[in-house]
Amino acid sequence: MFTPTDEQAEAADHFTAGHHLALQAGAGTGKTSTLALLARSTTRRGRYFAYNRAIAQEAATRFPPNVTCRTAHSLAYAALGHRYKRRLGAPRRPAWQTGQDLGITKPVRAAGHTLMPTTLSNTVLRTVTRFCHSADTELADHHIPQLRGLDSPAAHGELVGIVIPYARKAWADLQNPDTGAVRFDPDHFLKIWSLTNPTIHTDFLLLDEAQDTNPVLEHIFNNQRHHAQLVMVGDSAQAIYHWRGAKDVMTTFDGTHLALSQSFRFGPALAAEANRWLTLADAPLRLTGSTTTSTTLGPLTRPDAILCRTNVGAMQQVMNHLDAGTRVALVGGGDSLRALALAAQQLQQGRRTGHPELVLFPTWGAVQDYAAHDPSGRDLQPLVDLVDDHGTDAILNAVARLSEEPHAEITISTAHKAKGREWGRVKIAGDFLPPADTDEHDPHGQPIPGPVDSGEARLAYVAVTRARTCLDTGGLAWIDLYPRDGTRPTSSVPSPA
Repeated sequence: MFTPTDEQAEAADHFTAGHHLALQAGAGTGKTSTLALLARSTTRRGRYFAYNRAIAQEAATRFPPNVTCRTAHSLAYAALGHRYKRRLGAPRRPAWQTGQDLGITKPVRAAGHTLMPTTLSNTVLRTVTRFCHSADTELADHHIPQLRGLDSPAAHGELVGIVIPYARKAWADLQNPDTGAVRFDPDHFLKIWSLTNPTIHTDFLLLDEAQDTNPVLEHIFNNQRHHAQLVMVGDSAQAIYHWRGAKDVMTTFDGTHLALSQSFRFGPALAAEANRWLTLADAPLRLTGSTTTSTTLGPLTRPDAILCRTNVGAMQQVMNHLDAGTRVALVGGGDSLRALALAAQQLQQGRRTGHPELVLFPTWGAVQDYAAHDPSGRDLQPLVDLVDDHGTDAILNAVARLSEEPHAEITISTAHKAKGREWGRVKIAGDFLPPADTDEHDPHGQPIPGPVDSGEARLAYVAVTRARTCLDTGGLAWIDLYPRDGTRPTSSVPSPA
């Protein structure tokens, strides 16, 4: 049993008093240990849930028997999602095919622009997705994404009149548990469950990774406040999934707000580096490093892990280190990438593929178009980039040579996938680019870069705080040209090598 810090003890006191809590837990501050401390302080029944299955499964090994650890999707599936089992796992379909089944067969005019069936179908499906991520009970105008050229209020109003009827038809299609035109996925049954205003039978509810919560999950969580004590924990500075509809619900939570700022993962030097990014991200927290841990910042020739900004960057690092004879692991593994690369190879050769993700595509060109323009295909864009940049043979060769992490000499990951992980020695890859230059110039005539985007600052914060003993800032070293107060530099910032 560990000795709680003053911050952890304060959280336990408020929990015992029955207060609803929002805990801002910085990197390495022991958030799971803190939640387990709260759970062990009572015999009441509790539920812990998170968006990610791996996080929930790991948490289950840390909590006492009075707490059940699940994902929100698993709760929704047990409640009613199982009724849609026949529709789950259906193959991907290009949006225009789904649109045809919804009656989108001809071009339409809106504010002087012609919308082709593919564009209209994409917009309809994006509208449904935005509705499913929201806490709203009805499809509404604001769920319809802005389209370039139709972003004036009058033009968007015309678009609303065209899209909403089809979006309602698509949502009605998704209510059928047996069959339908729209590809059914877990976010759909989560939304359907949320619309029933479900009651989760428990005495207290623990929400992890609250900074990346969808509004629909926030709605479900907050609806339990009248019969259960609510505790959310997360790090607003690690809110890096806004692109998939996530929302930082911590800052607006109605409850007692506390912080965990003492990091046990790294020492004061790295805490100071992390605080620079927290300043740029305008985060509500600053970290204190462990006085019993020594963490150095400097060049590394043999890091334990290299963290990249992009999937393409990660695969390039894999190939480079394999070519150098190094045993390499890729976080997330290579099995799914291998299967997709084989499917891409078949399509490039003019053959159909049986891969469930690509089975309906007749050519590789159709996949490229789907990934670039269809909202349902955005997660395939990294694969398309890899195939187009390196070729399927190079990808298959690299994947075949990957090692499992326990047997690897180096682990490669994106910063997104590294979230929640830690290594001794970490190097930041060179694909974290500095802000673009502005039209302003310093006294020597050099362009001055613009401000650091807060989202990029949060991702950088996640990346640098994965290290325990040594950090090579590498591709993020350009931060040294920025003042520590987070203001813009007065001279040019060189691009990383």
